[in-house]
Amino acid sequence: MNAVPFVEKLLMLAMAAQVVLTLGLLFWLGSERVPRVMRGEISMADIAVERTAYPLKARLLSNSLDNQFQLPVLFFVGALLTLHLGAVGWVETILALVFVALRYVHAAIHVTTNNVGQRFVAYTLGLAVLCLFWLWLIGRILMS
Repeated sequence: MNAVPFVEKLLMLAMAAQVVLTLGLLFWLGSERVPRVMRGEISMADIAVERTAYPLKARLLSNSLDNQFQLPVLFFVGALLTLHLGAVGWVETILALVFVALRYVHAAIHVTTNNVGQRFVAYTLGLAVLCLFWLWLIGRILMS
């Protein structure tokens, strides 16, 4: 069995960190929602179609969780393609780590202050980094 190069491990750890963020938000959301339904504070009929019956914190968590299935999907596809192509370099690894760090910042803003201006900046910076990641990857594909 061959050892995985350090830079590839970092890329995989960036992917794992994004998964941890998503699962963390999911479990946190569950801890906000499920007890309220189990105690009868919120009826199943009130949440069957929309989330407005939940308190603000649960709605913020839900929205943040939804966000983890938007840009991160493009990140995962790019990271897997990068690993598939082999010879993972520092550029894509650093871009991946910065992207995931910005996802954590975005989520933290989303579930705390929900300052839309700050959240927009974090989202836009993450999008820019993801675009650079993909441009670098496309360049690698074209040059190979």
